Order: sequence, then C-alpha cells, then structure tokens
Amino acid sequence: MHQFIDGQFQTGASGRKLDIINPATGESVETVTLAGRADVDQAVAAARAAFPSWAAATPGERSTVLSRFARLLAEQAEDYAVAESRQTGKPLRLVREFDIPGTIDNADFFAGAARNLEGKATAEYSPDHTSSIRREAIGVIGSISPWNYPLQMAAWKILPAIAAGNTIVLKPAQITPLTSLMFARTLQEAGLPDGVVNIIVGDGSEAGAALMRHPGVDMVSFTGSTTVGRTVLEAAAINSKRVHLELGGKAPFVVFDDADIEAAAHGAVAGSLINTGQDCTAATRAIVHRSIHDTFVARVAELYRDIRVGLPDDEDTDIGPLASYAHRDRVAAMVDRARNYATIVTGGSTPGDLLAPGAFYTPTLITGAAPDSEIVRDEVFGPVLAVLPFDSDDEAIALANDTPYGLAASAWTRDVYRSLRATRDIKAGCVWVNDHIPIISEMPHGGVKESGFGKDMSTYSFDEYTQVKHVMFDITGTAHKDWHRTIYKLR
Repeated sequence: MHQFIDGQFQTGASGRKLDIINPATGESVETVTLAGRADVDQAVAAARAAFPSWAAATPGERSTVLSRFARLLAEQAEDYAVAESRQTGKPLRLVREFDIPGTIDNADFFAGAARNLEGKATAEYSPDHTSSIRREAIGVIGSISPWNYPLQMAAWKILPAIAAGNTIVLKPAQITPLTSLMFARTLQEAGLPDGVVNIIVGDGSEAGAALMRHPGVDMVSFTGSTTVGRTVLEAAAINSKRVHLELGGKAPFVVFDDADIEAAAHGAVAGSLINTGQDCTAATRAIVHRSIHDTFVARVAELYRDIRVGLPDDEDTDIGPLASYAHRDRVAAMVDRARNYATIVTGGSTPGDLLAPGAFYTPTLITGAAPDSEIVRDEVFGPVLAVLPFDSDDEAIALANDTPYGLAASAWTRDVYRSLRATRDIKAGCVWVNDHIPIISEMPHGGVKESGFGKDMSTYSFDEYTQVKHVMFDITGTAHKDWHRTIYKLR
C-alpha cells in the first residue's frame, strides 16, 4: 500500500502499477499502485478536515511533534539510508553522511522555528490606533517534490509547512516515493495527528495535475524543472493560488586569476559531482581566467579520473548511477552532441563490467564550448562540467549572468574586493565564496530568474507558508473620528 491518506496506508485508486527500479542494478525494489484523481480528492479532504485543529495547536505543541520526529529519524537512520539508496542509486556513504544528517538537522531546526514566528511589534503607527501583525497558516498545501533528493525534499516541503500550522498533500516523484512514505509514518509515530500530512504516489499527468488544480488546495509548492514549473504556475493561476517554485539551475563557478587553484579544483570536483551531478545547485559552468585555465583543466581532469564510479553499497564508491536509464541516456546524448563543437577532456562514456547493468556515466570534463552552446546553456543534471575562459572581471561576471537561471553560484578569489563584487553582481539566490554546495538549515535556499521564487529552509520559508494579517484597534473610544469628516460632516 503506497498511498498515505488520513493516517492510513492504502492502495492507489488508478489500478496502474509501477516498478520502483534500483538504477544501480536494474532490479525492481518494489511495485506500487499509482494514485488516481480519487486519491487526490480524498487526501485533500483529509488535509482540509485536519487543518482547523492543527492550525489552532500552539507553537509549542507543533514543536514537540517535530522534536520527537527528529529523534525517531535519527533512530531509524539506517532504514532510511538503505531505502533511499535502493530507490535512487545514491552511494550509501552520501546518504549516511549528507542526506540523513541534513534531514535530521532540518527537523531540529523547524522544531525550534515553530516557536519563533516573527513580525512587527504591536505599536501605535497611527495616533488613534494600535496595530499588530498576525502570521496565520495558509491552509492546505499541495506539494510536488523531485527524484534527486527524495528524503531531503520531503523534509523541505513538509517541515516548514506543518511547523507554521498548515496541512499538506505531498506528491513525491513516482520513481522515488519510498522515503517520503517512511517520512509520513515516522511523523505519525511522533504524534502528528491524522490528515496533517498525506502522501500520494502517482504520475504528474494525473495525480500531479489534479493536485495543482484542486480547488481545495490553497497553495502549491513545486521543486523540479523550469519547464514543468511554468505548467504549475499556469495551473495555479486558475484559482489564484499562492505558488512557491524551486526550479532548474546552471550554476557558474567563477575562478579568478588569484584563486587557490588546488582549492578551486577540489571544489569543482565536489561541486559538480555531488549526487552524480543531479543537483540544481551543482557547479556546471567553470568560468576560469585564461591565465590559469589550462592548469585548472589539467588538475580537474586528473581528479575526475581518480573518481570511483561504483555500486552504492561499496564504501569506496564516490558516485553512483544516474537516477534512471532514461535520464542517463539524456545526459549521454547531450555530451555526444557536444563532441561536434567542443573537446571532451575526460569521461563521456558508460562503464562496463559489473556496472554495465546500471545507469552509470563517467565524470565528464568539457572545454572549448561556446557560451551559447547547448552544453553550456542547458541544464544537463549529470556529472558534466564545462570550462570557459575569461580575460577580465567584467567578462567573468557577464558570463556568470549569461543564463536564464539564477539559483546558485560561486566565486574563487583571495581578493576581498573581488569577492564582494561577485556576491553583489552575480544574479543568484546563493553565492558562495571559495566553496560550492554547502547548505545549512538556518539560511534560505531559493532562486531568481527562471530558477523560481520563494525560499526553502530557514525562517524565511515561513514567508511562503504563512499569510500576514494586520489587526487594528481604535484606542480613543470616539464615536465620530476626525477622518470621518472627509466622508460626511456632523450637522
């Protein structure tokens, strides 16, 4: 049973089945029966019924549930790690040391943040009135999460929404739903009331479309491709729903001529290959000063060739397979087209032997591509890094911004003035200096331009999941206010 609705697991109403495939082996992990429109209706109804009492719960009561959840998640960490690895192909080392600790920390953070909704102080902003601000839950949130970080994205969607007093219906990617279902079960064990969190496992064309357009959903939150994000935005406009979008990225990795080349090379490898490159903030465009371009390329190539592509349960594995065969073939096709106009320095192949059955692809370094080429402009979402040269700081900033995306970027320099300029002038939701990728629960994550709008994590996420209400009290007791004379005079 792979639908979690109103505190119960049940079978999807569509009757259509889908095998969850381990992309490292091609073997079926589990078979799910997909949700249909009836499941969406039932889940939204459950969330609506649960909303009044959950919204009325005190911040302390909501915090207590989330604190218990964080402790239970830590106790169940290995079960989560194995499930996440099997459905995504992620190396167990990555899941154990990155995905799981990050999710536990996120839960701990929102347990505390639930008790700290900020607003203006109650005060007299008008001589005759006292004003105050209420932050109130929006209602039922319809969320759609992607397949690259199933567990972490479930946390990013669910935790701020329920911490703020909302209820939620989450549709995880249908090819990686297992840890989202576990997430809901663990929340129930932590004492979350039935109906507050509901999980529907279905495809985008049926379950996702029904959720986005459902009149009982008050807000839609979507993480995924920019193309689908536009569809979400259009669908939400029909009912004037609030929308939060975290979309694609094409992060620039700008290396100035005074940078520590060894640090930059290691940063480029980690930043471009995390999660086998399936990360919307991954370093995908290394923009490197011409004077150090060749040295940088040679060092990154050397490190790339040393990367261990392997099976997820091997502790020596650095990167695993891509999440599906279809996606692996898409990445390979983009690299193959790039051979016609650029140089593949290393990689660009599918490994054989024990890895042949899986959706593996080798770390690929590309040079000589034009700034307007497909491999530089479009999101690859795989272990591929394109390197471009620049001659001046102005050109570096221009190249960094020469993209429709604006999710993340990094600048590598020892010069404080260069770093300050880069953080100011590069148009992205996050700009790292001399590092690339680290995220923390206390700081917001979200993009600009075609990378979407709104923030995940941090207290800034409450701006997405609450609505601000102004309350104004007359403090004079006067029947006829002075401003009334602009409407009528006392005679």
